[in-house]
Amino acid sequence: MTKAMKTQLFIDNLTMIFNPQALFSDGTPLYRIPSEPQVNDLVKIRFRSGRENVDSVYLVCGNDRQLMVKISNDRLFDYYEGKIQLGTEKIEYYFEVHSGQIVCYYNSVGVCSGVEPYYNFFITPSYSTPDWAKGAIFYQIYVDRFYNGDRSNDVEKDEYVYIGEGTDRVTDWFKYPAAMGVREFYGGDIAGIMKKLDYLQKLGVDAIYLNPVFVSPSNHKYDIQDYDYIDPHFGKIIKDEGEVIRRGSNGELICEYNHPNKSATRYICRVTDKENLEASNELFVQFVTEVHKRGMKVILDGVFNHCGSFNKWFDRECIYENAEGYGKGAFIAGDSPYRSFFKFNDDKWPYNTNYDGWWGHDTLPKLNYEESPELFNYIMRIARKWVSPPYNVDGWRLDVAADLGNTPEYNHYFWQEFRRNVKEANPNAIILAEHYGDPTDWLRGGQWDTVMNYDAFMEPVTWFLTGVEKHSDEYRGDLLGNADAFFGSMRHFMTRFGTQSLQVAMNELSNHDHSRFLTRTNRRVGRTATLGPDAANEGIDKAVFRLAVMMQMTWPGAPTIYYGDEAGLCGWTDPDNRRTYPWGREDNELIEYHRELIRIHKDYQVLKTGSILFLNGEYQLISYGRFDDNDRVVVVINSSEETRTLNIPVWRLGMVDNSYMARLMITNRDGYSDEARLYTLENNMLYVECPPVSGVIIKDFKNQV
Repeated sequence: MTKAMKTQLFIDNLTMIFNPQALFSDGTPLYRIPSEPQVNDLVKIRFRSGRENVDSVYLVCGNDRQLMVKISNDRLFDYYEGKIQLGTEKIEYYFEVHSGQIVCYYNSVGVCSGVEPYYNFFITPSYSTPDWAKGAIFYQIYVDRFYNGDRSNDVEKDEYVYIGEGTDRVTDWFKYPAAMGVREFYGGDIAGIMKKLDYLQKLGVDAIYLNPVFVSPSNHKYDIQDYDYIDPHFGKIIKDEGEVIRRGSNGELICEYNHPNKSATRYICRVTDKENLEASNELFVQFVTEVHKRGMKVILDGVFNHCGSFNKWFDRECIYENAEGYGKGAFIAGDSPYRSFFKFNDDKWPYNTNYDGWWGHDTLPKLNYEESPELFNYIMRIARKWVSPPYNVDGWRLDVAADLGNTPEYNHYFWQEFRRNVKEANPNAIILAEHYGDPTDWLRGGQWDTVMNYDAFMEPVTWFLTGVEKHSDEYRGDLLGNADAFFGSMRHFMTRFGTQSLQVAMNELSNHDHSRFLTRTNRRVGRTATLGPDAANEGIDKAVFRLAVMMQMTWPGAPTIYYGDEAGLCGWTDPDNRRTYPWGREDNELIEYHRELIRIHKDYQVLKTGSILFLNGEYQLISYGRFDDNDRVVVVINSSEETRTLNIPVWRLGMVDNSYMARLMITNRDGYSDEARLYTLENNMLYVECPPVSGVIIKDFKNQV
């Protein structure tokens, strides 16, 4: 070092006897090499400290306490390296830091005064997630409500009976879903999605996640009737014979009381005739092929914990009882080939009504894997079938995945085998699960790739920006704008993921199970049955919604847009959150805002796979940074109604005096703008003035460190 450099270094560290904020490590490629190691790999682990600010750093892995070697430095930081020899099992590690008389520890939540094993870093050998999914833009489609591309396949009025009443064909696309709207059908289908692929591609979508599309009687289709075929009401109806259920002069359904769908001959033809089923599968092949041509992926929803009472294996509705080419359902006959697929509690056949349903629902028979190798093998075949030619889908989203089976041990066994089958058939397929709570037991490398990210994204963001719970069932003023609670939740729950799982986690603001985020900005508690659907549109705050979208597009994980959110769609929790996409009534400014943020997200790899640091936190004001070896990005969110000023310690990202940063995007009460603004750093800090209800993305203008 020259004398001038030594003098500058002395000045930089003059008041910093020990600077814990300079300490850093994580599981990204800068600090773990390779970041997704294989069995028996030798892994380099790196750690950062302030320049000449610590005496020694130890890498502690099990009983091994290894003195790390300083391998490099820059103006701000020293970098240390140690090595871990992997075997076949998961390992854990943390860092022990010595600076004078001070000893502290560093783990996945940061600096700690003692060893906290719960927060140790960990590595699971040979556990990787698909690179294409890291930071990918997912778009979730509830098919019946997206776009009607083929009216000939629409569910007819009274085509069949579902939960005690005839089906309803909705002819007003913009009608709000009824409180008991599960049997309402608007006509959205695969052909409709195909006609809107230009829109999705222009928006910047990388992967289309479809709510269930297999043969099922409900509009949500989480009560699967036939896992082997796309529902002809979403696909193609070639043969269309039979009648809908007739009504009497007083409007009553004319059908057998206990088994009304024996009279649903048109429905029986539509969903059991192989000509319709094969044509629908062929249309789906065409759909996936076209999506792939555009550089996008397709994810299917897998409902394997339970099926529906209409299911061909069960057949409580007597749909298949006399259909050609089908065996007797287990509900129909005690000698059914599918009897072991379900748990019956007595031997009262025919029409045995005493069986196990998921959470007691008789419309959702629980699948009995433990006592049925045949069922297990069938579902493993399904797992492989749809990710293999000719269908070639790119992964599965797993419904209520932790509920499958009757014991935790079997649940984990099932998902291990599911992963093995899927990855053998398509190594680049993603496996992501619906899960509430700690997913650690399933994210150990042999089961799921990741989860729908409620705990480490949706919930902290909605509490901080709206104070409203994700169903709009509770308001918490103590969490509204609470930066400590926000960062505390994020810091804790993000540690439950390995880096490879966090980078592909589904970061949603809304979905089919929760109220629309835009509705939550009204800070009201309510549901469509109590306040009515119009109330979901009242008092909303698009400026706050834009803040949420900015966070979604800059946070680690895969930003997942629930269809219509980008167009300004509102709605209480289900079924009101399942409104139709507002074609012709879109909020085009919101769509363009999403498009611009998606462009920024895609332009900079740092927003997909870079490290994250929490930089500032005050009431209704937060900032955080993303960084890798190429770029540094700062995001500031001011959710208050006041102009706020902030000095941001961007030196923690590696930025120094006289460096420049440029604004990429700002949103506030007046709208949004991508007009650039240049910032000059002083004292290694970034000074930012934030208008009321504003968010800003700022990036290093030139890497000068």
